[in-house]
Amino acid sequence: MILEVAILKVKPGQSKAFEVDFVKAGQHISSIEGYIKHSLKQCIEVENQYILLVEWVSVEAHEVGFRQSPQYLEWKSLLHHYYDPIPQVLHYKNM
Repeated sequence: MILEVAILKVKPGQSKAFEVDFVKAGQHISSIEGYIKHSLKQCIEVENQYILLVEWVSVEAHEVGFRQSPQYLEWKSLLHHYYDPIPQVLHYKNM
């Protein structure tokens, strides 16, 4: 299992719309083989900042299975216009 981590900085004034669209986008990511679960956390100290945590069976499930799928295009069209800047996405392994 690996953990995908992304710090999401949402454009000012768009947090509520982002949260609504994030729920819609969840159906697309959760349909991918190798997906385990995901969660979104809102930062207390930094307005408009969130952290996305996604568990995958492997990096390939995320980078190939999801990122090269039609579901990713739907995810991207729902969410990517909210970000400024586009987030860095990193993968972590259990120790």
